[in-house]
Amino acid sequence: MLSKKRTIQALSEMANLFPNAKKELNANNPFELLIAVILSAQTTDVAVNKVTPLLFADYPTPDALANANISDIMEKIRAIGLYRNKAKNIVASSQMLVNEFNEEVPHSHSDLMKLPGVGRKTANVVLADAFGIFRIAVDTHVERIAKRLQIVKQSASALEVEEMLMKNIPKNLWIKAHHTMIFFGRYHCTAKKPKCIKCSLLKMCKFGQTKN
Repeated sequence: MLSKKRTIQALSEMANLFPNAKKELNANNPFELLIAVILSAQTTDVAVNKVTPLLFADYPTPDALANANISDIMEKIRAIGLYRNKAKNIVASSQMLVNEFNEEVPHSHSDLMKLPGVGRKTANVVLADAFGIFRIAVDTHVERIAKRLQIVKQSASALEVEEMLMKNIPKNLWIKAHHTMIFFGRYHCTAKKPKCIKCSLLKMCKFGQTKN
């Protein structure tokens, strides 16, 4: 497995490639970010960003979305995957925000995970990007990079990936590392056609060496 020192070196190389890595979901406040992240499951951020402006224009608050007609929500987000279940989840989450959290997005990981459609990754993203609370959210890109660089074993679960990254990376860098790894996985070390030959991390990546 990649040592703590080598993990930091790898992140530094990724940051050199993507020095401005940041969240790509458009959101003006914690509520909009929460809804956008729920909608982003198994869907690209680009696709979500296309449907949220109209959604938030008509339903700008938890109270408004909590009282929305499900059919109207489905129509507004029809272009993204799993739109039926997502429509139900964002309305149900909004109702819970109104009824249990005074229309405020919770700052607690456990409270966030009570909301329909919110799993560990989504809760971590909201805590990090909405409130600046140090967390590492493990999506498919982060997991792929961690496994290709052997930061974790190939059989590691998403939770094991999160725990190992938290162990190897200084806490104050967790949020930045999350975005850096996502950009690296999304635009460089892609799932199907990684740019191994041009990669500055090739010397420490057995996946790339084997592939090429």
